[in-house]
Amino acid sequence: MRKFPPFQCNLDTFINDLESTIQNNYQIIETLLTQKQKTFANFVKPLELMEEELEHFFTPLSHLNAVNNSQETQKVYTESLPIITEYSTKLSQDLRLYNAFKAIQKNETATLNFEQKRVLELNIQNFELSGAHLDDTTKEKLQEINIKLSELSNKFSQNLLDATNAYEYIITDKKDVEGLPESEKEAAKFTDNDGSVKYKFTLQMPSYIAYMTYGPNRSIREELYRAYTTRAPQNAKIIDEILSLRQQMSKLLSFENYAQYSLASKMAKDEKSVLNFLETLLDNSIKQAKKELQLLQTIAPHPLESHDTAFYSEVLKKEQYALDEEEYRPYFEQRNVVSGMFTFLEKLFDITFKEVNEKLWHEKAYAYDVYESNTLKARVYFDLEARESKRGGAWMHNWHSHATNLKGEEQLASAFVVCNFPPSSDTQASLLRHDDVVTLFHEMGHTIHHILSTVNENEVSGVNGVEWDAVEYPSQFLENFAYEPKVLQLFAKHYKTNEVLPNHMIDKLVRSKNFLSALGMLRQLEFSLFDFKLHTQLYQGQEVQNLLDSIRKKTALIKPPSYNKFQNGFAHIFAGGYAAGYYSYKWAEVLSADTFYQVIDEGIFNSQTANKYLTTILHKGGSQSMQDLYKELMQRQADPKQLLRLNGIL
Repeated sequence: MRKFPPFQCNLDTFINDLESTIQNNYQIIETLLTQKQKTFANFVKPLELMEEELEHFFTPLSHLNAVNNSQETQKVYTESLPIITEYSTKLSQDLRLYNAFKAIQKNETATLNFEQKRVLELNIQNFELSGAHLDDTTKEKLQEINIKLSELSNKFSQNLLDATNAYEYIITDKKDVEGLPESEKEAAKFTDNDGSVKYKFTLQMPSYIAYMTYGPNRSIREELYRAYTTRAPQNAKIIDEILSLRQQMSKLLSFENYAQYSLASKMAKDEKSVLNFLETLLDNSIKQAKKELQLLQTIAPHPLESHDTAFYSEVLKKEQYALDEEEYRPYFEQRNVVSGMFTFLEKLFDITFKEVNEKLWHEKAYAYDVYESNTLKARVYFDLEARESKRGGAWMHNWHSHATNLKGEEQLASAFVVCNFPPSSDTQASLLRHDDVVTLFHEMGHTIHHILSTVNENEVSGVNGVEWDAVEYPSQFLENFAYEPKVLQLFAKHYKTNEVLPNHMIDKLVRSKNFLSALGMLRQLEFSLFDFKLHTQLYQGQEVQNLLDSIRKKTALIKPPSYNKFQNGFAHIFAGGYAAGYYSYKWAEVLSADTFYQVIDEGIFNSQTANKYLTTILHKGGSQSMQDLYKELMQRQADPKQLLRLNGIL
């Protein structure tokens, strides 16, 4: 059994080491190609393991650049991108490799297991989507496009991080922070050189959300909103370049547009299926959303604008449910929540977590070993607090995948869970909002999907090989439990008194779950429709904004100000993997809602479906299409009505 290597990344030698590794890989490939009788065992498996080793080497750099961003990590990461992109493009376009995979698929199908068949199927699809069968001139052009796209995505992300870190708003008048929770005031407070007490707010998520939700000064809220929605204007030019290159790439690969190219490897069949799905959800949600907005307007003394909604939503929530988010935060201290989440997973899936004493990339990061049925299974690294050197948002990133090597020895899985929760200090605990708890459960859903895999082929183990529009299914399934009373009682304990969150507070939280949920649904559908339609033809310059405006006519019940350039910060589709795939969140949510209600109806901890979910969905990873795995789990197709039920939309 191969255990976990220490986390390390030598920035000084990284580029040389990367180039050396890649040269070595090319030699291995040439040697493998000389074999007359190529089989899965002597050809595909060594290639798989070679790529896994490269992943082990490269991931610490990409992780560091995201969580401890510095000029040094930026420089090395930026230098490494063209190298790694050129290499992966060359491999995916190598006609000799493509023909070898096709021949092995033809000759060995009868003797291979379903994991091995899936590896061949996905590799062949990848070769075809990379243009392996095309002429050399076209391949060269595709390679140039891939390198340029990776550089542009990195630049987009870096611009966003730099713009977020460059902004701060200083408040000198105490009246302007009245009504903010004490913990938020403490986090913002500082003593200036002249000895006066001031308050600093930034575009880092915990700080920005705090003022937008509780800040009493409307003009400051508008100023913060304006700063947030106008970040990184230089990304507009990058968007044009990215869209143009994606369209060129799609045409070279014989697709009409990038949306078609994107769907070739997803569950959704075609463009029409996706747009019909999103439009149906929109039509079902809009009536309720209008009622929700009318209700919100009744408590505002002026017509609502975009920078008002979070503030008045909080006022209305307190009025309707007597629910004050701040009252809950002492019950959601970060380490208590993590520990309680482990208890929940132990009861649901018989997995346990033991903390590991290991030096990591930051003093706030920590690691746990994971055991299933008392057998060591994986390691998870947590880095949960916001800081300037970390990019915004929350994510899971896989490092090692469960697999066996050529000798049949087992490799254990590992993954990173990254969030941007309120930072802790010597005087202040990291107290989460309930939304943060939901986020943590969501990312942990991705994590256990990866680390609990029992698949022996790393390319289809865990989250590898899972269709993109199904990859959110396990994360959304788990996040739903963050509202369940039985689950909340396991971890919602006051960080000073250890008192469990009282039943009446749990009841209020559960009842408020679908507060303004139709408005929330419209917002997600706006993102999804914009992303998908943006990739159905080539949009450039003002056309991008015009498309967004046309979608907002139906989805944005409050018209955003003209300065709002949301697209310049839409990292999911311009610096992440969600291009023409943001709809996946809703597509997968149908699967997650359906499974969740089945587990709830069976009593959660005695649920046969939960047990079957572990063995069918989590253990099998990407080794079969999620379409087939879901049918095996539920013995039927997913019921879309359960998604509306989950969101409280009638």
